Amino acid sequence: MMQLHFSPSMRSITISTNNGFIDFMKIKVAARHISYRTIFHTFLLLAFLLPFVFILTAVVTLEGVNKCSSFDCLGRRLGPRLLGRVDGSAKLVSEFYKILNQVKTDEIPDGLRLPDSFTQLVSEMQNNQYDANTFAIMLKAMIEKFEKDIRESKFAELMHKHFAASSIPKGIHCLSLRLTDEYSSNAHARKQLPPPELLPLLSDNSYYHFILSTDNILAASVVVNSAVQSSLRPEKIVFHVITDKKTYSGMHSWFALNSIAPALVEVKGIHQFDWLTRENIPVLEAVENQNGIRSYYHGNHIVGANLSDTTPRIFASKLQARSPKYISLLNHLRIYLPELFPNLEKVVFLDDDVVIQRDLSPLWDIDLEGKVNGAVETCKGEDEWVMSKRFRNYFNFSHPIIQKHLNPDECAWAYGMNVFDLHAWRRTNIREIYHSWLRKNLMSNLTMWKLGTLPPALIAFRDQVHPIDPSWHMLGLGYQEQTDVENVKNAAVIHYNGQLKPWLEIGFEHVRPFWTKYVNYSNDFIRNCHIVES
Repeated sequence: MMQLHFSPSMRSITISTNNGFIDFMKIKVAARHISYRTIFHTFLLLAFLLPFVFILTAVVTLEGVNKCSSFDCLGRRLGPRLLGRVDGSAKLVSEFYKILNQVKTDEIPDGLRLPDSFTQLVSEMQNNQYDANTFAIMLKAMIEKFEKDIRESKFAELMHKHFAASSIPKGIHCLSLRLTDEYSSNAHARKQLPPPELLPLLSDNSYYHFILSTDNILAASVVVNSAVQSSLRPEKIVFHVITDKKTYSGMHSWFALNSIAPALVEVKGIHQFDWLTRENIPVLEAVENQNGIRSYYHGNHIVGANLSDTTPRIFASKLQARSPKYISLLNHLRIYLPELFPNLEKVVFLDDDVVIQRDLSPLWDIDLEGKVNGAVETCKGEDEWVMSKRFRNYFNFSHPIIQKHLNPDECAWAYGMNVFDLHAWRRTNIREIYHSWLRKNLMSNLTMWKLGTLPPALIAFRDQVHPIDPSWHMLGLGYQEQTDVENVKNAAVIHYNGQLKPWLEIGFEHVRPFWTKYVNYSNDFIRNCHIVES
């Protein structure tokens, strides 16, 4: 603590500090008369200077350098600061910055042996007496190596996830095989769906008609179960499940042996639709069979890829777009709904990776204002990753045809839960536009966009989309790890779009229970195929 002592005669001032030690500084005042004005100005000057001395003293102390225990020490420490001089440590840091800037553009010497850890680097510095320049080069080389290793590991992880997402889990494959076998040996598994007396309801527009296109029996069961259990009027629900020829028997067996009463369900294979002929779908036939396209979707996705010019997130989105499901006719069937269901007027189309958590009957009351497609827009929302999709995210705007006809800032919308007015749709040429753009992309060797069902649909449905409230359809549960669970609970339909499906082990654990709650794990077929709740 610093103290000032004035002599009674006011001829001297003593400054003392007491910190376990005592220093004295006596200031002799001249014998001549000192006016009170002079004393006042002296105090005024001290009052002005002392706060600055205090602040500088505090800074020196907080820097953690050697503690000063005398005015002599403080003078040595504060002197350079008061005179604007830089101390030794600051000069050392400045020199180190200079060395780092020098080696920033230097090439790493070939054959340079790098330590495996920072501890090893420090040890080698001490043993080999590295100078600052050598240390900086070693540090740069280590950081670049670690960055490269991390980057390669990330890309490898994304590839492994892609292959896992594209494969069929053993349990689901087993389920399909066992149910197919059951279809051939059990008459109950072959019974007509729905019963003959209820067939007229399949085209009754006073009912709520849902359409689901899938070859995944387990996923289909979850979609149907969740819709029925969440409905306030399940007796008014009719499900139309479309599957491929190889899955038809197993899919029919499942719904024949596992009633969803009072709701109704019909199961149809693609081969059972008379309208689906090669004459009506020539472009999709080419898409499914062209060798170049099959190689693109089933080949090695690393060969020929320049990973140095992309980021893991962009690479992940490209992998997702190369899912083999995108060349499946099942995935394109939604564009033919008016022809496949000629007697229906309004339907809700669902993807097989959704879960229904709320009664969806109000969707039939939405006035689409003459538009064909009621969908959630994906260009605005709280989640900037999931809800920031515009045309630029799907199309190659360096292509002259795309550049000429499309606007990169146009808002995209979501497939997965769509309200389709089939009556209004039949008055448009949406299907012809869809085919036309598919053909153009094929002729351009897939340079307009990488194949998928959404890009051509974004073009075909332009000016035919009516935005619906985002709470009806929450997206991103298959790729956004930071999904807010509270938002999931409040959504009417949650969509596991992305690679990390809930039936895969790589799916996100915190959102999987919203899907597994609708799986009947006590079912004999599910138990015998060792499909267990994880």
